[in-house]
Order: sequence, then C-alpha cells, then structure tokens
Amino acid sequence: MYNKEDIIENADNKDFILNAVKQEAWVYEFASNRLHDDEEVTFEAVKNDGIELEFASDRLKDNKDIVLEAVKKTGWVACYASERLLNDKDIIMAGVKVDGQILYYASEKLRDDKDIVLEAVKNKGIILKYASKRLREDKDVAITAITQNKDAYAYVYDSIKQNDDIQNIVNPKESN
Repeated sequence: MYNKEDIIENADNKDFILNAVKQEAWVYEFASNRLHDDEEVTFEAVKNDGIELEFASDRLKDNKDIVLEAVKKTGWVACYASERLLNDKDIIMAGVKVDGQILYYASEKLRDDKDIVLEAVKNKGIILKYASKRLREDKDVAITAITQNKDAYAYVYDSIKQNDDIQNIVNPKESN
C-alpha cells in the first residue's frame, strides 16, 4: 500500500507515519529520528511487529511498555533493549514465553531465576547452556530442557546426569 518514496517524503510527518505503521510496520524503519523517539509512533510500530524495536531511539529501548510489547510479539528482539531492561523479570519472562533464546540476553541474575529458565527451556531446551550453574544442576530444569531437546543433556552438570529420571529421557528403555 505504501511505497518507499512516499514514506521517505513523509518521514517526519507524524500523522502519516502513525497511520502507516498501524497497517505496515516496516514503514517505521524509514521514519525520521524524531519519530523513532516518539512513544506513540514507536508503540504502534512494535505492536504491529516487534522487530521494529531495532529502529527505536535508545531512550525508547529503555521504555518498559514499548519493549514489553515488542518482546511479547518477537522474543528475540530483547537484544535491542537497554541493559536495565535485560534485568527486568517481566520483560525477560514475556520474551522467553515466545522464544527461549532470549535467555542469552538476560542478566546473570535472571539466568539464575528458576521461573525464567524453566520457561525458556520449555520452548528451547538447548538454551540451558546459558542458565546459571545452580540451575544446570536442578533436576526439574534439566528434565524440562532434555524433554524439549535431548541435545540439552550436554549442558546438564555431571552431578545429576546419572539421575534415573534424566537417563530415562536420554536413553528410553524399549517396551516389549
């Protein structure tokens, strides 16, 4: 519906860009820097497609509402969030529910949060690699990760690798 020339010509026209991003989020990339720092325009862009967080101003990458909206749509875009928000449990939890990969970007503190790590390994078991040592030794976390992806076994600490429940997942006995 929108062509690049019209967008570039109207890059600093808030009404034009706001209406455009509600229909086609990609338009946001070509908006002016002023509009990349506009909360209303940016929120509408990430609401339509979380990937647009990449183009938001640094100030808005530190805006919890905007980042939360983006990661609820596309978890991995947390990589664009401010460092402060990478330590925010709400942000990281919303992201790992969509894509466990977000654990990679989480703060050390949140990599040691059992709720966060369990949610992350439910949909990407191999991300166990980035969990804290304490949680890589946790039987519940290990079982959840290995159930999702047996390759996660490589990141389980030796202290629990021989646990019967874990071994039954990794090496299931054939039933006759």
